[in-house]
Amino acid sequence: MAAASTRGRIVLMGVAGCGKSAVGAALAARIRATYLDGDDLHPPANIAKMSRSEPLTDDDRWPWLTLVGQTLANPDGILILGCSALKRRYRDHIRQEAGAPVTFVHLSGTKALITARMAARAGHFMPESLIDSQFAALEPPGPDENAITVDIEKRIESLINEIFCSLGLAGLMSVSIENKGGAIRM
Repeated sequence: MAAASTRGRIVLMGVAGCGKSAVGAALAARIRATYLDGDDLHPPANIAKMSRSEPLTDDDRWPWLTLVGQTLANPDGILILGCSALKRRYRDHIRQEAGAPVTFVHLSGTKALITARMAARAGHFMPESLIDSQFAALEPPGPDENAITVDIEKRIESLINEIFCSLGLAGLMSVSIENKGGAIRM
């Protein structure tokens, strides 16, 4: 289980098509956080390369990963950022640039499920042809990393509940409501 003290910086990670954007938006709405899509931080050259079905190299990724980490450095409240963060060294770099603890949530799914999702989505620059390179690069988080792994085969509501509980976010949802008998904690 990830430490609750790092809940200010959450990275939803995984291969393309795992649902980072959908899960990020839903989780952010649930906990009143900000969601940023890491794809929006890619330089145009990276987007163009992936659009041509060319996998990124580490040299392509480092400036992007640096920006991802720097974006996490000073969140205004809770910041959830979607970023593939496929390799341990990428996650380490993000942590270093953030200068503070970061919790990674690995959205894990089978290649068959991801392929089906990629085939069904339209208008995204990442082509289905790069799925193999994504899985080849993936290094799931180790037990010594501040991370949790969730199976994306579940319905999104169940997935959000699992992440919410695993990260210890229930305490963030306490609100007071005044009534004639006094305050009620929810």
